[in-house]
Amino acid sequence: MNQFTTRQIEIMEAATNRISKFGIQNLTIKTLAEDIGLSEPALYRHFKSKNEILLSLLEYFKTEMKTRIESIVFKPTDTAGDKLRAIFNSQLQTFTNKPAIVSVIFAESIFHFDESLSNKVSEIMDMMQVYVNTNIEEGQKNGAYNKLIGSSTLTTIIIGGMRMTVLKWKLSKHKSNLVKDGKTVLKGILKMIEK
Repeated sequence: MNQFTTRQIEIMEAATNRISKFGIQNLTIKTLAEDIGLSEPALYRHFKSKNEILLSLLEYFKTEMKTRIESIVFKPTDTAGDKLRAIFNSQLQTFTNKPAIVSVIFAESIFHFDESLSNKVSEIMDMMQVYVNTNIEEGQKNGAYNKLIGSSTLTTIIIGGMRMTVLKWKLSKHKSNLVKDGKTVLKGILKMIEK
């Protein structure tokens, strides 16, 4: 399910644009087909359903996120905190550039009816958790972070704080500065844990 055709990517981009403009509840095969000038039957040749489009969008984002985060180049002088800031900066910048993906990831209220969609969102969250937890463990091991709080609890605090920041940005209809607000939250948390 990882290799998408050019047409499928085009359909996913159009779905993303529609979600950005009108919200996820206004994504239908009919409106999507109109957006890209395809007939509904033609669109169904590429995706069996709206859910399959959403699932593909999430998979596409997950693959992109993994590649993007794992290709961040760190300097030998970078601290654990610098690395964590770089990871979140990359993530928040991507959300700012593609706000619709946030609408899809944060739509779990409508996904609880669809296990495959909620599982895909969980995979994305789990991946982020691994990146953060690995950073915390390394930082605690090499003395960059204090050990007052266990790594998994700290991971939950950091991701929870960032999630809240993203949600507030989403609810403000993207009027706030997500990257700036995220940096401020992370800076506050790092102040508490960096030695």
